Amino acid sequence: MTMMRFATLTAVCLFFVAVVTGCQSGSRAEEPLTSKQKAATPSQQVAAKDVAENESSADVIVVGAGISGLTTALELGRGGARVTVIDMSSVYGGHAVMSQGSLCLIGSPVQKERGIVDSPELAYNDFLTFGEDPNEAWVRYYVDHSITEIYDWVTELGVRFETVYASPGNSADREHQPFGRGIGLVTPIYRACLEQPTVRFLWNNKVEQLLTENGRVVGVKAIDQRTGAEKTLHASSVVLATGGFQSNLDMVREYWPEEFRFPERILLGSGRNSVGWGHKLAQEIGGDLVKMDHQWNYYTGIPDPRYPDTKRGLSAANMAGIIVNDEAQRFANSHGWAKAVMPPLLRRKNATLWWIFDEAIKPQFIVSGTDWADFKKVEREILNNPQLVHIADTWEELAEKAGLSKENLIATIERYNDMVKKGVDEDFHRFGPESTEYSNTHSPALLTPPFYAMQAWPLTRKSMGGIAIDLKCRVLDKHDEPIPGLYAVGECSGLAGVNGKAALEGTFLGPCIVTGRVSARNILAELKEDKASRLAISDSTRCADCHDMPDLLSQDREGYWHFENVHRVVLERGTDCRQCHAELSPYRDDDHKITPQVLAASCFHCHIAQE
Repeated sequence: MTMMRFATLTAVCLFFVAVVTGCQSGSRAEEPLTSKQKAATPSQQVAAKDVAENESSADVIVVGAGISGLTTALELGRGGARVTVIDMSSVYGGHAVMSQGSLCLIGSPVQKERGIVDSPELAYNDFLTFGEDPNEAWVRYYVDHSITEIYDWVTELGVRFETVYASPGNSADREHQPFGRGIGLVTPIYRACLEQPTVRFLWNNKVEQLLTENGRVVGVKAIDQRTGAEKTLHASSVVLATGGFQSNLDMVREYWPEEFRFPERILLGSGRNSVGWGHKLAQEIGGDLVKMDHQWNYYTGIPDPRYPDTKRGLSAANMAGIIVNDEAQRFANSHGWAKAVMPPLLRRKNATLWWIFDEAIKPQFIVSGTDWADFKKVEREILNNPQLVHIADTWEELAEKAGLSKENLIATIERYNDMVKKGVDEDFHRFGPESTEYSNTHSPALLTPPFYAMQAWPLTRKSMGGIAIDLKCRVLDKHDEPIPGLYAVGECSGLAGVNGKAALEGTFLGPCIVTGRVSARNILAELKEDKASRLAISDSTRCADCHDMPDLLSQDREGYWHFENVHRVVLERGTDCRQCHAELSPYRDDDHKITPQVLAASCFHCHIAQE
């Protein structure tokens, strides 16, 4: 997710995530809940769906519960397959739930509502031109199917979009921002998985080995990271959805692009478990790795104050400010994002930069991630942290505190402010007549004390190369032959090579969904050939199947004033029914009634005003 337009985002209240964390589609439970289960907490109910210790087989094992793994599991479950999802964590979502959650979509209703003209052909040319060395077959599939594979699918699950942004390299605005950011996108997929009676989760377990038999992958060996217990699980297919490798510094260095100097300091900014584990598993049985030097790293890394004395970093920036090098001179247009900034930064022996901004634009300072939506937290943990940010009333004092050249910094600021006044960035075309994407409103003069300086370093982020796959998401060996029974999806597959060397943004989570759905369909086709008599499409029930809300609201009924007010808002917002009625899903004939205590907890979705 690019930070180039973060300055335009307002803080997202975490409670609002509930607006989109539902799915109207639900499966009937195999058996009624017992009274004990009904009284269980949500976490206990989730635990009830976890894999029993003595369960050792499934149709499909999905390794990883990030967005690509959850997508795969949901499609498989809806197709009737028995699925076991194994994850090293105790929570769902991987790094995606912490992300901005944006999706690259072509020709969506959201674009059309805003008068944005786009087409698959236009997007295809953008991908190939900007991406440099993408997988053209996967690009073609992505741009032709982004609406049916992504937009239609996630909106059916309850996801809604806030707006559409411009991103570098795109001929049209196509980066779609969902309400609730990453967690607002991923949670509906996870909740829909929980509704599938054949999808189960095995948490805190690490797959140590892929099992093979006569050249086919037939299961996994896993170890419980809390107890040390080992278990063997069998399946007709295994899907690797283990994420990238950008939190494994040894792998980052091993596959670093040859054209760039490896920086003396680089921070880790990918998911905690993005350590290339799936890559290792695939390699051990002959899987090939391709284009591993296609790494998308950021220039916005600062040390994460929550993890001192580690290499963990955050992506932070004030895109309304400017960036200068260690000599206090501008060297790139930060709005050109990583493709414009990283090359000149990495050519310098000291690959570091400084964000410079003033008090007037301080509120536009943004930290990437759903857990940094509260600006008060940002101020407390970062902006007011002298270890991360220097503050001064004059440019001379700021330069002295930051250890920068006073003469150079003052000259840089004076020239920049003068160009803002003239309306032309003569140095890097950030604004002015030659700027096509950004106007002067994104580039105010830096005049209002106090002034701020924050040092940043390269930050690892996303893997755009990975395990080799074909158009069915089957893992390939070094001879480009599929390994029977083994699939890879999402970031561990290098996002199917859609991005090439540079990303158009919104093209990380999008390919995760696409590859997850493609792999599931191909696995189901194979399963149905072998076990057609057993597999059956999961039955589902939607609220709208029984409750015609527009018809109900058209009736003039005494005593229904609150019902009518509430449900008119629901229809206007496109809110999922389970936002207020979560206890009714999954549907059960013998226990389908509203729980007042659960319903009372939903009142704040409308009543949020302050005196």
